[in-house]
Amino acid sequence: MNKIILLLLTVSTYTFAASSIEATDLVERTINFFIFIGLLWYFIADPIKAFFSGRSQGIADELQKVKDRLIESDNLKKNASSKVVEAEKFATNLVESSKKENKIINDNLIAQCEIDLSNLTSQQKILKDFEQRKMIRGVVENTVSNILLDTNSSFDQEAMANVILKKVA
Repeated sequence: MNKIILLLLTVSTYTFAASSIEATDLVERTINFFIFIGLLWYFIADPIKAFFSGRSQGIADELQKVKDRLIESDNLKKNASSKVVEAEKFATNLVESSKKENKIINDNLIAQCEIDLSNLTSQQKILKDFEQRKMIRGVVENTVSNILLDTNSSFDQEAMANVILKKVA
């Protein structure tokens, strides 16, 4: 059908362009102009429509991609915010458990220090008693040796006991 219309337009263009009437050719020129526009429309309209529809489809595809990325980023944001909430809960639990462990370790350390202190105190008391006995023994030995060396004076047992008691006290 389009080919028949094209053929008629071409023939009419040839007919009107070759007319021998030279009065005014305004009508013929107008008809020729419309025929020319019709031919241009016939040959160029489909590629132009295809170009613009392809262009609008490309823009629509890009818009859809942007919307998809926006939805994906919203989902990632929600996921990240939920992870932040979980991390805050974990941090709170970690702080509480650390405080409990710190208290337990502190109590154990204090108990161990008290045991060590009592052991040191008892060892010091034993060492003090040992040193006192050693000192008493040394004083007694020294006194007895001094008395025995002193041959000029004669002591009886009672006098010797009094001297030892005086030295010890």
